[in-house]
Amino acid sequence: MFLLFGLKTVLNELPGRPATCQRCRQFVQHRLQQRATKFTLFFIPVFTTSRSYRITCSNCGQTSAIKPHQAKSLAW
Repeated sequence: MFLLFGLKTVLNELPGRPATCQRCRQFVQHRLQQRATKFTLFFIPVFTTSRSYRITCSNCGQTSAIKPHQAKSLAW
């Protein structure tokens, strides 16, 4: 019997919103990204093993990790 399994990382762009950057102090649009690692069986995603969120300033590029409940409040 031959069994193919592995992990796959998927990066999703979520709608962001304008906010004040902590680094450059400018009120600009921020990008919100979700990174999900999925367990695959025969190249088909079966379930999500981990999920993380990052927010990036469009002005200076400052990237910060945020918690899931913060990401849900930022998404429109």
